[in-house]
Amino acid sequence: MSLDQVNAFYEVLMSDQAIYEQYHQKCCVKGLFGIWDWDKTKIVHFASTLGYTFTEHDLDEAWFGGDPGISESSLNLSEYQRYMV
Repeated sequence: MSLDQVNAFYEVLMSDQAIYEQYHQKCCVKGLFGIWDWDKTKIVHFASTLGYTFTEHDLDEAWFGGDPGISESSLNLSEYQRYMV
């Protein structure tokens, strides 16, 4: 259900330029070297103002197909530290 909310939210963004411009202005910051950084917390909040309900995890799943990459909780640093000695 939440992925449906994410998809519906992005359909609205793609179909309404005024909403997309607000989304871009409120949820994106130009970072180092001209790279655009999207703030997932701000995206979830912005979507909620339009009536959509989903979490940052749902957003990751929609963006990356359920594999947002390596998370801090999935790293076992002790495994790596023993090789660093």
